Amino acid sequence: MRGNASIRFGAVIIVIMVIAAVAAPIFAPQDPYTQTLSEGLAPPGADHPFGQDKLGRDIASRVIYGARISLMVGFAAVLVSVLVGLIVGSIAGYAGGLWDEGIMRVTDVFLAFPGILLAIALMSVLEPRVGNVVLSLSAFGWVGYARLVRGQVLTMRERDFVSAAHASGAGPVRIIARHILVNILSPVIVEASFGMAGAIVAEAGLSFLGLGVQAPEPSWGAMLADGRNFLLVAPHLTLFPGIALALTVMSLNILGDGLRDWLDPAQKR
Repeated sequence: MRGNASIRFGAVIIVIMVIAAVAAPIFAPQDPYTQTLSEGLAPPGADHPFGQDKLGRDIASRVIYGARISLMVGFAAVLVSVLVGLIVGSIAGYAGGLWDEGIMRVTDVFLAFPGILLAIALMSVLEPRVGNVVLSLSAFGWVGYARLVRGQVLTMRERDFVSAAHASGAGPVRIIARHILVNILSPVIVEASFGMAGAIVAEAGLSFLGLGVQAPEPSWGAMLADGRNFLLVAPHLTLFPGIALALTVMSLNILGDGLRDWLDPAQKR
């Protein structure tokens, strides 16, 4: 991994973001909730390196605290989606027959609709909070992982080591857990890195529309929504949260590309 520049670059940026989010009270220059109305829309300065929003709140502090919500939602949504996708895809691929046919037709129905539109529809009837955002994103995010896992399991179940495990008396659960899943985790990990980037963008989109995290909690999407009316007079309101969002998503995508190259034996050859 040390020889892969993509992994190094993406991992370094993500680690910095995670450290800043975890230690936000240490790195944040000001309290992200403190309002100074007389200094609203103030440009970047010594005390406020990213400037202040329309309520006089420190943008740098809100960007740092906003990383907590974005990373937490992205990681939680991908974790739930991967777990559901592993279970559903493994059952469909290993059982075959009617199980495979029924599960795949259900996934086709989910794939027929844009995930972000379904998330918007779900959030419109749920209370706008972090847990419900994770639920809305993972409720449809598992489909891609299920199809990926199902295809990998269909290939792996014909291998000799799986036949040997079956001949030795191992049950389906043991074969899937001990022999198949451990050999298909590489493409799942790569897909999860891209999925986390998509989940972060989706959370920002929901917050931008007012369906995600609500004020006064800092969210990059909500900060972009608040600053769009002041683009000409105070562009720093959208510039810095936009850079944080773009940098995080770009780093995850670059990390995914690096992991794909590193974990693919054909690329090594």
